[in-house]
Amino acid sequence: QVQLVESGGGLVQAGGSLRLSCAASGFIFTSYPMGWFRQAQGKEREFVAAISWNGAITHYADSVKGRFTISRDNTKNTAYLQMNSLKPEDTAVYYCAAGPLSNLRIVKVVDDWWGQGTQVTVSS
Repeated sequence: QVQLVESGGGLVQAGGSLRLSCAASGFIFTSYPMGWFRQAQGKEREFVAAISWNGAITHYADSVKGRFTISRDNTKNTAYLQMNSLKPEDTAVYYCAAGPLSNLRIVKVVDDWWGQGTQVTVSS
């Protein structure tokens, strides 16, 4: 079955960096764009970044543009999110997901195609 496993979260100080990983299995990884999302306590899940199957096209939320970089390694069935210059407002559970780019942009993802999330906490 489809499985997405996020890792790499943790506690960092403002201005620090983290690299999140999303290990995928149960589907043909190269056939699907991938995306990263986050959900802060008490808030709705929001789009962070997305990448096309071959990495040629990327999209970012305005709030992370210039600070975060999404990438993928199709030989490892893994997507990544490099997060630099972290801010306290970046604190959230971060999820990865697979699906059409247009759907990822509007947080439209089939339930089974979400990962379980990894906590990122940025202290001020």
